[in-house]
Amino acid sequence: MLLVVVGLMLAAVVLVGVGERLRLPWPALMVVFGAAVAVVPGLPDGFGVDPELILPLFLPPLLFATAQRTSWALFRARWRTIALLAVALVLVTATAVAATAWLLVPGLAVTAAIALGAMVAPPDPVAVEAVAGRVPIPRRLVSVLQSEGLFNDATALVIFQAAVLATVSGDELSPLGLGVRFVAGAAGAVVIGLGIAWLARTVLGRLTDTTGRSALTLVLPFATYLAAEEVGASGVIAVVVLALQLRAAADADAATERLTQRSLWDVVEVLVTGIAFGLIGLDLRQVVTAAGDELPRMLGHAAVVCVVVIAVRTLWMVAAWRFLRRAHDAGAAPLTGREAVLLSWCGMRGLATLALALSLPVTTAAGEPFPGRTELVLIAVSVLVVTLLLPGFTLPGLVHALGIDDEAEAEQRAEREIVLRARRAAMATLDFEREVRGLPDDVGARLRERLERIEAVMSGESPSEDERQRFAGMRAVREQANAAQASALAAARAEVLAARREPGVDPHAADRVLHRLDLRSVLLD
Repeated sequence: MLLVVVGLMLAAVVLVGVGERLRLPWPALMVVFGAAVAVVPGLPDGFGVDPELILPLFLPPLLFATAQRTSWALFRARWRTIALLAVALVLVTATAVAATAWLLVPGLAVTAAIALGAMVAPPDPVAVEAVAGRVPIPRRLVSVLQSEGLFNDATALVIFQAAVLATVSGDELSPLGLGVRFVAGAAGAVVIGLGIAWLARTVLGRLTDTTGRSALTLVLPFATYLAAEEVGASGVIAVVVLALQLRAAADADAATERLTQRSLWDVVEVLVTGIAFGLIGLDLRQVVTAAGDELPRMLGHAAVVCVVVIAVRTLWMVAAWRFLRRAHDAGAAPLTGREAVLLSWCGMRGLATLALALSLPVTTAAGEPFPGRTELVLIAVSVLVVTLLLPGFTLPGLVHALGIDDEAEAEQRAEREIVLRARRAAMATLDFEREVRGLPDDVGARLRERLERIEAVMSGESPSEDERQRFAGMRAVREQANAAQASALAAARAEVLAARREPGVDPHAADRVLHRLDLRSVLLD
C-alpha cells in the first residue's frame, strides 16, 4: 500500500504538468491512470484501503483547502442557491435515482435503493475545484459549484446512514427522523466549528513560529471532522465552518504566514487529490471483478441511472434559472440559459460517492447478504466515472462554445475595483505620514503622484501621449534597476550556497541568510 501511495503521488506531480500542457484537468487524468494501472496483470484485487478511512483521511484537508477560497459574505449572499442545490437538489436526485434503481433491479429493497440515491446525489467540491477551477469559467460560477459541494455531502450522508441502518435492521425509514437528524447534526457542526476556530485562534495567538502555526492548521481539519463525527454532528459542515471562521479572523499583517500556508496547502491539495482520484481508478478493477458475468446487465442499469442523474440536474438548473430570474437575485446562479447549461454539466461526483459506495455493509443484521450490494457499488462508481470524466474532457470546449469565458473581462474589472480601494487606502496613509509623522513634502509628493496616476489608469482613463512616453521611460529605468537588483541578489545567493558547501560553515546559518534573500527576491518579483 505504501508503494501504491508513493506511486500515485509521483503520478500526480507528473500529470499536473501534463494536464497544463494538454489543457486537460489532471484529476481526470489521474482516474484514467489509476484504471490503467489496475488492469496490469499480477496486481492484487484490493489495495488495502479501509472504506471507513477514505472520508476521514481525504475529505477534511480538501474541504478545508476549498472552503478557504470562499467567505461568510458569499454564503450570506447566495443562501438561495445553496438551499436549492445543496439540500433540495440532493433530495430530488436521491429520490429519482432510488425510484429508478428500484424499478430496474429485481428484488431490491426500497431502503437500499434510497442508499444508492444518497451515494450518487452529491457533486463533490474537490472534483469541482480540480476540474472546473482550471477552465476559464467565471469564478462566480465556480464559487456557486463550490458552495453547493461544501454542504451537499452533509445532506447525502444523513440520508445514506439512515437508509443503510434501515436496510441492515429491517426497520422503516422515517422522513421526519431524517429531517430532525439533519437539522441537529448541522447545528451541532456549526457550534463545533466555531468553538474549535475560537480555540485555534487563541492557540495561534501564542505561537510565534510560522512553521508551528502552519502545522496547526494542517491538523485542525482532521481534529474538527473527527470531533464532530464522534458526537453525531456533521464533520463536513464543521470543517467548512472552521475554515470560514479562521479566514474571516485572519490578521492583515501576517504576510509571511499567508505565503507559508498557501505554499503548504497547495502542496497538500495536489498530493491528497492525486492519491484520492488515483484510488478511484484503482478501485474500478475490484468493482468489475465483483460483477463477474453479470457485468453487461449491471452496466446497462448503470447507464440508465447516469442518464437520470444528468437529466435531473439539467431540469433542476433550468427550473432554478427561471425562479432566480424572477427573484432578481444578482448574486445567485444560474441567471442565464448558458449558465444553466454549464452548471448542469458540472455535477462531478467524487470522494463522497466512492467512500459511501465502498462502505456499504456486506451483510444485514440477520446475516443475509446486503441486497444488491455488488450492483449498487457498480452503479455508484459508474456515475462517478461518467460525471467526472465526461465533463473533465469536454468542459473547455463547452465553455468556449457557450461564450462564457467572455465574462473573464468583467471579473478583471471587479479585481481592478479592489486594487483601486487598496490604492486609496495607501494614499490616505501617505497623508497621515506627511501631516503627522513629518514625511518630507518632496518624497510625499512623488509617491502621491504615482498613486494618483495609478488610480486614474485603474478608473479607465487613457493617458496622454506625453504621459505614455514619460511612463515608458520610468518603466525602462525601473526594469533596469530591478534587473540589476535581481542580478545582485542572484550573485548573493550563489555566494551563500558556495559558503554553505565549505568546511566549517554552519549550514543552518547559511540557510537563514538564504531564506531572507529568497523572500527579498519574491517581493521583487
